[in-house]
Amino acid sequence: MKEYDYIIIGAGIIGLSIAKYLSEKYPTKKVLILEKERDVGYHSSGRNSGVLHAGFYYSADSLKAKFTRDGCLEMSRFCEENNLSLNRCKKVVVATNEEELEGIEELYRRGIKNGVEVELWNEKKLEEEYPNIKTYKKALFSPNTATVNPIEILQFLKDSLIKRGVEFRFEEGYNTNLNNNTILTTKKNRLYAKKIINSAGLYADKIAKEFGYSKNYTIIPFKGIYLKYTKDDMPITTNLYPVPNLKNPFLGVHYTITVDNKIKIGPTAIPAFWRENYKGFENFKLEEFLEIIKYELRLFFKNSFGFRELALEEMKKYYKPYFISLAKKMLKKIDETGFNEWSKPGIRAQLLDTNTLELLQDFVVEGDENSIHILNAVSPAFTSSFPFAKWVVENYIES
Repeated sequence: MKEYDYIIIGAGIIGLSIAKYLSEKYPTKKVLILEKERDVGYHSSGRNSGVLHAGFYYSADSLKAKFTRDGCLEMSRFCEENNLSLNRCKKVVVATNEEELEGIEELYRRGIKNGVEVELWNEKKLEEEYPNIKTYKKALFSPNTATVNPIEILQFLKDSLIKRGVEFRFEEGYNTNLNNNTILTTKKNRLYAKKIINSAGLYADKIAKEFGYSKNYTIIPFKGIYLKYTKDDMPITTNLYPVPNLKNPFLGVHYTITVDNKIKIGPTAIPAFWRENYKGFENFKLEEFLEIIKYELRLFFKNSFGFRELALEEMKKYYKPYFISLAKKMLKKIDETGFNEWSKPGIRAQLLDTNTLELLQDFVVEGDENSIHILNAVSPAFTSSFPFAKWVVENYIES
């Protein structure tokens, strides 16, 4: 049986960032990353939008507020220092009526309170800077929002970790917990670690339950799809977002400027029926389907956090003209025929409190001296990954 100081389950951005911090701080420690897929970034991290968020959406007392603010700046520096792709394309949030105008002002207040650089613009200033964007009276401008290539970053981290001596086992995932420090892999190997670190994304809650955690939580998957603009013109050059419903974690259909200056709109936030429900019946698991549909039906009939309206609204987005219309209203003009290529779907692993039937909005971590479990590392986890990983190590591994 091979022994390690740390075994990390999952080679997404959180698992890699924790390994990065551990290998920098403890270069002599033995670190193993288990990954059930053939390479890094097969799921949420690799299907990420690539937006580095500035940190003005979140309440000041949240972990997200601090880690997003710091993570945006740190990840941007990391890309520049290592010659990785970075597009400092900024961001504008616009309103369409008086109610949304209050949302703009609330986001501005949150940004200032969170120590994020934000500006409140009037229509004239917006017209000067981005003449094709429409708003009602005011808009919020974020100069630090940027976009990156998630796969490029994940691959760079993997290569850097291998050079530092971190061991990877691809196509070998977690199977079961034999005791608090010994696990069995999908290849029937027994592995021991002084600390097991569960950063398994869509399956983090399932693994945590085998260690006695995530007792009152379960993952509810939401499918996100973008629609790409394939014409050669650039009717917009900055990320453009509507005012979101701050009662749920989704940001609405928006324009993203990719790292290579392409335009896409989205995403959807369609309730999925199993954890890797990307396309058709691919990766279908009956047990998962029955468990998830049970919770989704409860959410639908109780209408927790407006789930019923959310589900019905999201299903309408499969109709392309409707989907485009949600984005089109933020611009003065754009050629609708340019939207004709769907992106690869992604799944958001959103944690649900099974007692209250409410979505968890902030990061959730549980653990003890033998194992720690990253249960709710959802958007903006990619942006937040470096400072979040440092916090996890300092509070759950060193303590």
